[in-house]
Amino acid sequence: MAVILTAKKVIKRFGGLVAVNSVDFDIPEKSIVSIIGPNGAGKTTFFNCITGFGKIDEGEISFEGTKIHRLRPDQITHLGISRTYQNIRLFPDMTALENILVGQHLFLHSSWISAVFNTPGVRTEEKMALAEAQRLLNYVDLKGKGDMLARNLPYGAQRRLEIARALATKPKLLLLDEPSAGMNPRETEDLTAFIHRIRDELGISILLIEHHMRVVMGISERITVLDYGEKIAEGTPKEIQSNPRVIEAYLGRGASTAGMANAHERFSESKSKSG
Repeated sequence: MAVILTAKKVIKRFGGLVAVNSVDFDIPEKSIVSIIGPNGAGKTTFFNCITGFGKIDEGEISFEGTKIHRLRPDQITHLGISRTYQNIRLFPDMTALENILVGQHLFLHSSWISAVFNTPGVRTEEKMALAEAQRLLNYVDLKGKGDMLARNLPYGAQRRLEIARALATKPKLLLLDEPSAGMNPRETEDLTAFIHRIRDELGISILLIEHHMRVVMGISERITVLDYGEKIAEGTPKEIQSNPRVIEAYLGRGASTAGMANAHERFSESKSKSG
């Protein structure tokens, strides 16, 4: 299977702290891959390195053969990488439709002069942008909510709206940072199905950070585990849930055999409940 993104020996430091330590990482095309690990493991920092919000100190990151680790975030987005955030970052006093339109700004080409004179080209481009925003609103099951202010939407709907805004940038790779955070069980189940739908229907590769083990085990084709900035394991959900180093990372360095067995049981239970 072709690889859409490759990271080689990536190191990110904050002063004397090494937040990401010589990480190698690949994302196959049209796959769903998860990064997990205890708090402070370097997961979000690694996301920031991929999307240009944190410049790496050593190593390289390539997307479809193009080195991106020295590019600006907007340049990386234009190449086809988009993301959401652990804490929702919508524009709360803008409507749902307007939030999606913000995501399309990289692909609008009319000049400010054309906008001032409201030329036919501007009107055509605006009409197309509105139609695409409405299509994405419908795609994330928010039909009829376009005129609602983002802050007035239910929490789960805000999460979907943020994904719609990311999809408006026409990504080939979508990074989701804690997408199920704050969701109730029904919303989490719906989100898991929706992520599968994005990959299956749109052919978008997906990388997610997630603490919810039921989501991770139920959706991931491959899982990478970070601990103290280092990659300590990588494999299928079945391989990860029985990996002693992963269990130790979650339970502590001195985890007992019984403790590992209990953790293994919790991982297994998460996978079985996910269906």
